[in-house]
Amino acid sequence: MADFGSNFVLQRPPGAIEAIRKIHNLDKPGRLEEALNILHDWIQKQHHLTKKDFSKDYLERTLISCKGSVEKAKKQIDRLCTFRTLIPRFFTCTDARDLSYVSEYASMVALPKLTSDFYRVFLIKFKFKHLTSENILDYFRYSIIVSEYIKAHDYVNGFIIIDDYRETNLLDAVTKLNPVDLQQYMSILIEGFGARMKSLHLLSDSKAVDLIIKLMKQFVSDKIAKRTHVQKSLEDLHKFVPKDILPIEYGGSEKSIVSIRNDLVEAITSKKHIEYMEMMNKACTDESKRVAAKFNEEYLGMPGSFRNMSVD
Repeated sequence: MADFGSNFVLQRPPGAIEAIRKIHNLDKPGRLEEALNILHDWIQKQHHLTKKDFSKDYLERTLISCKGSVEKAKKQIDRLCTFRTLIPRFFTCTDARDLSYVSEYASMVALPKLTSDFYRVFLIKFKFKHLTSENILDYFRYSIIVSEYIKAHDYVNGFIIIDDYRETNLLDAVTKLNPVDLQQYMSILIEGFGARMKSLHLLSDSKAVDLIIKLMKQFVSDKIAKRTHVQKSLEDLHKFVPKDILPIEYGGSEKSIVSIRNDLVEAITSKKHIEYMEMMNKACTDESKRVAAKFNEEYLGMPGSFRNMSVD
């Protein structure tokens, strides 16, 4: 079993892996290996899945994001492969350099240090006055490249998301946002990548932020809606997110958001990650080989009419 060592982008304190396994009842002798073997054997029997050789590391991270549930892990793997097949426009880019302009209006960073309960804080600082619908779709594509990196390298209990809208024209963004794109994008993150959110914080004193929340509530579960909070100031944010792991611009003691972003960009534009993206983008489905009844039960109406997303 790999040691899941930290890297310069994603750090973890000593003992984090063992602690997270224990949280999800995967610390007992043989329990983790048994679950991974069941998951691996199930994949081999799914004729509609085009990729069979997922690494044990990948399967373990999937299992952790599903709180140790093998059945939920099966569904998550199937979901992401299906999304790549049925809504491929989100997966068209494998080299983040082709979308480098996205960083001009959205600085996306995974903060290096974990919280004390092993959550990764993900911070997106938006800075724009006017956007197009294609700009927003490119942002979704860019974040999927980042999500593939996180899925491949991180080992966490879940995520705390901070969306900083203080330097944006939110009203303009809402008018350009395609609700179907947003719904499908969030389905990919939550159901496909297993981004279990402890909380979502929208940093803004604009009344337009209420429009974002209203839009989200149309298709997310009550559980996610209740974990969504508006913070009007950094002082309000500090009540929920430890200051010591925040960038210096946010009143914290971590290095600057630009420096953290540059580290992440270096990682996701590496030859190794580009090749990994190309490989994972082939992890799709051959729908002609899927059991029709199962497809209808799980995906009828897709794209555009997913059931409300939930998160544990």
